[in-house]
Amino acid sequence: MPLCGANEVVQMAQMTVLQAVNSALHLEMGRDDRTVVLGEDIARLGGVFRATEGLLDKYGEMRVMNTPLAESGVIGTAIGMAMYGLRPIAEIQFLDFIYPAFDQIVSEAAKMRYRSGGQFTVPMVIRTPYGGGIRGGHYHSQSSEAYFAHTPGLTVVMPSTPEDTKGLLLASIRLGDPVLFLEPKAIYRTVKGEVPEGDYVVPIGKAKVAREGADITLVAWGAMTHVALKAAEAAAQKDMSVEVIDLRTIVPWDRECVLASVRKTGRAVILHEAPRTGGFGGEISATIAERVLDSLRAPILRVTGFDTPFPYTLEHVYMPDVKRVMSALERVFNYR
Repeated sequence: MPLCGANEVVQMAQMTVLQAVNSALHLEMGRDDRTVVLGEDIARLGGVFRATEGLLDKYGEMRVMNTPLAESGVIGTAIGMAMYGLRPIAEIQFLDFIYPAFDQIVSEAAKMRYRSGGQFTVPMVIRTPYGGGIRGGHYHSQSSEAYFAHTPGLTVVMPSTPEDTKGLLLASIRLGDPVLFLEPKAIYRTVKGEVPEGDYVVPIGKAKVAREGADITLVAWGAMTHVALKAAEAAAQKDMSVEVIDLRTIVPWDRECVLASVRKTGRAVILHEAPRTGGFGGEISATIAERVLDSLRAPILRVTGFDTPFPYTLEHVYMPDVKRVMSALERVFNYR
């Protein structure tokens, strides 16, 4: 139990990413009775992945609501709730299913503060699992965060650890504007860590140096952070010191953390599982080139998914792995 301050002891518990989501929901619903959750099968069933398990029994059907299978209706209803004083948390079963609600998110939720001159805000969170890793094929595996990163007024959060998941979800619920909270389902139950049992927040828009290094900056987020860390460990065996930056949120993203690292290392590799073309890695690459070009010793490289629909039988080929990351690390390290 680590000490926090002179007299305060923080109780810690081992949690998975999924348990951290559930813990945050329980805590916030107990803290603020304006908080409600809604979505498809989230009440008695607890959702597809059981992220909302136990909420119905504790908080009742007026605050834990099943909805029809209509994503546009789920998000539209949540927007109305938020505008009139509630703090809705809407679950979309898979990010792949969110597109019927795209107009509600982009044209209404993200724009409301601006179109109303601040008279109305939309303090809501849209939770949804994203990415591959469960052999779900192209209807259950997409990483389309770049669509939403292009939307002013919308915050996009993509945690990688149980501790960050809980702290970032609590921060998102309290933000006061719409947040798309993307949960890496590939590591829902496989990644465990120490998580404070009580109330805390992780600041939105602040990256984390997940591993310090001197030779190469490797930027990742979500489930790919763990691939990055494994690659950095493998690189160390070849005398390459890799600094891993876990971005944690991509809108806003922590430019200064990334740029400071690249100024130090002189090399940059960006890792994400979304397709390469139009992926958020391109934005990071452009910013590095614009701001710290004179620090670079090698080209900026991206390791990504492919520009194809997400495959079912070839998921292991599509998903970036340590071997592909190592190839990029070796290329920038040995560049002359």
